[in-house]
Amino acid sequence: MTELVLTLFSAALINNFVLHWPLAVDPLLAGERRQVHALGLATVCLMLGVGVLAHALWQWLLVPLQLQALRLFVWLPLSVLLIAPLLRLLARCLPAWPFDGLWPLLLGNAGVLGLALLTAQADNSLAQVTALSLGAGLGFWLVLSLFSDLCERTADNDIPQPFRGLPIQLIGAGLLAVAFLGFSGLIKT
Repeated sequence: MTELVLTLFSAALINNFVLHWPLAVDPLLAGERRQVHALGLATVCLMLGVGVLAHALWQWLLVPLQLQALRLFVWLPLSVLLIAPLLRLLARCLPAWPFDGLWPLLLGNAGVLGLALLTAQADNSLAQVTALSLGAGLGFWLVLSLFSDLCERTADNDIPQPFRGLPIQLIGAGLLAVAFLGFSGLIKT
């Protein structure tokens, strides 16, 4: 049980998919401010679903049939096919949240495919893959919320002209990455 909790916190804080491995940066920079929590929740659910299903397909289909080379051709359609039903389910469960327009942001999220590839390389158990998927999604949501707040705070400040827009956002993302480096000594193995 302790190992699962450590995996969850490690994926969310230490080995963050956005800051440690820049896998999910594109939705971070392209997301609208009003859809931050909807995108975060949708990404958590998508990463959890794709992570568990990709692990199951890897362990019970691709490895026994010795089709490991086809993993991208299986996992990419899996992640694409899960987006529409997931968004419909979330919109039905939470009708006040703005889930419309999240299709391209979830489709372009490389963190989902990166998660499937990393879990196949590590040869983890299903519980560890579930904890890693949940931690990666929650870490993405945390960084997305922090980055959105940072962008709102810098929008009204007096920033020199060459640094307005994307340059100050990239500087802010770099500072967030440095702040998250403080968690690197948190878990000793």
